[in-house]
Amino acid sequence: MSTRIQQLVDELAVCLQARDQRLAAAESCTGGWVAKVCTDAVGSSAWFDSGFVTYSNAAKQRMLGVAAALLEAHGAVSEPAVRAMAAGALARSDAHWSLAVSGIAGPGGGSAAKPVGTVWFAWAGPQDRLASRCCHFVGDREAVRRQSVETALEGLLAHCRDRA
Repeated sequence: MSTRIQQLVDELAVCLQARDQRLAAAESCTGGWVAKVCTDAVGSSAWFDSGFVTYSNAAKQRMLGVAAALLEAHGAVSEPAVRAMAAGALARSDAHWSLAVSGIAGPGGGSAAKPVGTVWFAWAGPQDRLASRCCHFVGDREAVRRQSVETALEGLLAHCRDRA
């Protein structure tokens, strides 16, 4: 685990534990990497609730309740998809916060509209708060995925600190 990711996990643990809150992660292109780095932390059972690795569209539908029509209209790498994934993770867990990530890590799979490195994020939390963001990362598959994990954790930490 990189030093930056370790720092983010440590800070997130403090933030969530101070509020007696828990996290659920809904992941696609990161393949469970967010859940892995969170649960690598000693004591993470106090603040990490669950992880959903929903790599296929069918898994997004089955495990998170993402509508097939939404995926057909917008694709899995889209703002509506990650917002639905984040909402689904909250609805299907005992978490107070969720994060969702879906993107194109490469080296294939990109298009002119959604090139390799395109990653969408969403963060959902208390009082029906829901935010999303798109990033365009550079590098190989590993680099895109690592940057995605960092961005997902940074975003959640910012929202957790901002919205007690």
